[in-house]
Amino acid sequence: MLAAVAAISYGTNPLFALPLYEAGMNAASVLFYRYMVAVMLMGLFMMWRGKNIMLSLKDFPMMLGLGVLFAMSSLLLYESYNHMDVGIASTMLFVYPVMVALIMWAVYRQRLSAMTILSLAMSLGGIMLLYSPGEGTHVSVTGIIMVMLSSLSYAIYMVAVNKSRLKSLSAEALTFYSMLFGTPVFLVRLDFGAQLQWVPEGWLPWACVIGIAVFPTIISLLAMAVAIHDIGSVPVAVMGALEPITGIAFGVLLFGEILTPRSISGIILILLSVTIIILSRPLTSFIRSTVMNRLKRNWKR
Repeated sequence: MLAAVAAISYGTNPLFALPLYEAGMNAASVLFYRYMVAVMLMGLFMMWRGKNIMLSLKDFPMMLGLGVLFAMSSLLLYESYNHMDVGIASTMLFVYPVMVALIMWAVYRQRLSAMTILSLAMSLGGIMLLYSPGEGTHVSVTGIIMVMLSSLSYAIYMVAVNKSRLKSLSAEALTFYSMLFGTPVFLVRLDFGAQLQWVPEGWLPWACVIGIAVFPTIISLLAMAVAIHDIGSVPVAVMGALEPITGIAFGVLLFGEILTPRSISGIILILLSVTIIILSRPLTSFIRSTVMNRLKRNWKR
């Protein structure tokens, strides 16, 4: 249940971002407030829990680089909302596990399994279908490039964390510092704060700012951390498919986006490709152990 809460919560990004766009705010300003409010709330939460949030000085350069990657992933995704349907953007972002596998193959010479190659082919097929999903949909080359770069930035971030000393940090502390060190990216994008927009008057814009800091950030992170502890990372990753499905549901039900047979096919292909790559290792291990056990039983006979 917590894994589902984590995925659905992260899928609420467009629910809170698009009303702020309609109120006249740009993506960088929205993200600046999202990160700042989330950093303050998460810092208070960790201090209340008595967690040590101190970071070693020698880890600052690496953490700064990770913060830039984390922020660029968010900025590119939020900018893509201006160029394509949020449901399609949320689905394309979900290909980051495939990109992680490709980075591990290209940089660390990790072998590509048959399942990984199948997953890559399916995700590419899904992206091609979503490139021209049909009449009534809103997709542009600019939007696709942005969301693919967003997914790539997050994939590099994940690999860098896994291959550095920072993987020993708790999920809460890692995200806290990633957002803290990533916030200057938005200020640079806003001409060092000169173009930062104030939150418009009224309860709705402020509710969206608080909502975007709480639901797709803090609640998603904390629920995911507990879920991984309880059931492991693989089931949690599989439940992550609810993330793009949530974005699609909001896009269709609230923002008038259209699902065509072609776009549905592309979405299904991408979801299947990511599920395959997530399950490839445990499935391979299960098949091998099953075969070996059968061979041992036959040999004894």
